[in-house]
Amino acid sequence: MTTTLTHRYIAASTKNLGAASESDVRAELEGSIADAIDARVEQGIERTDAERAVLTELGDPAILAAGYADRPLHLIGPRHYLTWLRLLGILLATVPPITFIGAALVESLSNDSIGEIIAAGITAGLSAAMHVAFWVTVVFAVLERLGAATRGHWNVDRLPDYPRSNVDRASSIASLSGLTLLAVAVCWDSFIGFARLDAEPIAILNPDLWPWAISGLFTLIAARAVLSVRILTVGPWTTRMAIVNTTLAILFISLIATLLGRGELINPELVLAAIDAGASRDIVRVLALVAGLATVGFASWSIAIGWRGTVNSTNR
Repeated sequence: MTTTLTHRYIAASTKNLGAASESDVRAELEGSIADAIDARVEQGIERTDAERAVLTELGDPAILAAGYADRPLHLIGPRHYLTWLRLLGILLATVPPITFIGAALVESLSNDSIGEIIAAGITAGLSAAMHVAFWVTVVFAVLERLGAATRGHWNVDRLPDYPRSNVDRASSIASLSGLTLLAVAVCWDSFIGFARLDAEPIAILNPDLWPWAISGLFTLIAARAVLSVRILTVGPWTTRMAIVNTTLAILFISLIATLLGRGELINPELVLAAIDAGASRDIVRVLALVAGLATVGFASWSIAIGWRGTVNSTNR
């Protein structure tokens, strides 16, 4: 039994075990490997081939050693994964947008460049997102290795009702109403106009946004509306639906932020008319800041609805 391959395998399996358990594990492996090899030899297999087959079947000695040491080989295991995922989703849906707004407001106090204001907000938001993801993961990885519990003991009282009764109808209806108002407002502004210049209607949004940018906006609105209808007619929020909702909200923010950064969102004729009428030249910055904050606020509200619904539907 004591061949080179077996000795090497046992040495690799026990080298990181404590002195208290190393001898026991070594003896157990020697016995089990010897028995397995002998069984194959009795079946007519050459001892060398039998040894190689047995050791191959046992697998990576590092994984085997981790099993003996009760040492996890994953960062976050199934015991904590769902709690980690839900908490991370909620924090990523709230902390970065709030950080974006705060950083943009602070930057706007000392900077006249809309692009730099938005860039400062995006940079701060991305930094906040990375810190949230890193530190939440670190905490749960430590909890995994300490064996701490993050969820109470499951019991049948946590089962969702059937038929489903936890659909957040009010939030879905409010979301559909907001999306409808947004779509109507964009169309009204384009074809009728909210503002007047010399008794003639003038759009607030840049007419050059048609057709591509406006089409992209309507696509995002339609996708989010479909999601709301799905919630109303089929069932409650799920993690996958919340992720889709968050993605749509981020795309919405990205679209508006890109247009603001390029100075293409607001109708330049409206800005010039306002300046000619005596408005401050800072009106562009003010309008962009208001539009940016409104966009982030609307998207953050949508994201919060999704993750709140997911938590409510899974933690009953």
